[in-house]
Amino acid sequence: MIIDCHGHFTTPPAAHSDFRKAQLSRLLNPVLPVPILSPASDDEIREAVENNQLRLLRERGGDLMLFSPQASAMEHHLANLDVAIAWARTCNDLVHRVTTLFPDRFAGVCQLPQTPGSDPRACVDELRRCVTELGFVGLNLNPDPSGGHWTAPPLTDPYWYPLYEEMAELDVPAMIHVSASCTPAAHTLGAHYLNADTTVFMQLLQGDLFGRFPQLRFVIPHGGGAVPYHWGRFRGLADRLNRPPLDSHLMNNVFFDTCVYHEPGVRLLLDVIGPDNVLFASEMLGAVRGVDPTTGHCFDDTKRYVDAASAALGLTEADRGKLFEDNARRVYPRLAARLSS
Repeated sequence: MIIDCHGHFTTPPAAHSDFRKAQLSRLLNPVLPVPILSPASDDEIREAVENNQLRLLRERGGDLMLFSPQASAMEHHLANLDVAIAWARTCNDLVHRVTTLFPDRFAGVCQLPQTPGSDPRACVDELRRCVTELGFVGLNLNPDPSGGHWTAPPLTDPYWYPLYEEMAELDVPAMIHVSASCTPAAHTLGAHYLNADTTVFMQLLQGDLFGRFPQLRFVIPHGGGAVPYHWGRFRGLADRLNRPPLDSHLMNNVFFDTCVYHEPGVRLLLDVIGPDNVLFASEMLGAVRGVDPTTGHCFDDTKRYVDAASAALGLTEADRGKLFEDNARRVYPRLAARLSS
């Protein structure tokens, strides 16, 4: 089985996008009426998925995708908690409808109603609803709700503990995923996402979060940002800062995905990090769409890179099984239970 751990509903029906536009308009002009969602029909949702994520999943040999709302549209930088809660519920309900229409192909991962400065306790109710009522298997956690200004404490700070306690009780992992960048100095897809991935790894290196929460699991997407490429730097910094070795300090709890859009990058990821801590993913339809003119294949057809890198490194079938299925089952136990049942 091939499980893609990182997919987004980037092609939602028009009614969903219209609701968000109405929300944003009312933030600018509070005299406007509170927007009411006109739900899309099942046929509209089927069309939005079948012609996009599901078609490509089938064509590229995938079996199941962990599916979450569009990351750049989470827009956690908007400092209105009521709007954030309503938007998160709307996005998660839409993903749930996809998982209901295509239960063998998609499993839900939820958006949290984060805002700059708000108490993470405000996210607990929505997380619990999504996991216990909607059957979601994980969540997306934004370490920087301010959108590039980094006003939130590091993820190792007690500020985040109420959310971690709920994650531990529900036994669900978090994919680290920021939303839109609010500064022109950092492009959302090409800089902000990768900056956040790298920053979070360094935060975890400096702290001792997993000593307090040994059952927490984080997936750092986009191949871990700069981490695998600069693995020696992080190992050296751990030594310089008197932190334990990375293998024992972090790598029982931290995993990377394969959303790296060229084969040499995936090969480096697998060579440096190893197959025990890498989950297959494509991020489709996400940051890098279109055809690579040097290969004639889509940039986000990441299975091609994993296959080629695995062959170049001489990975065993057992190692490939970890990459494509076993690690996802291990990191997402609620997914494993769903597949087993």
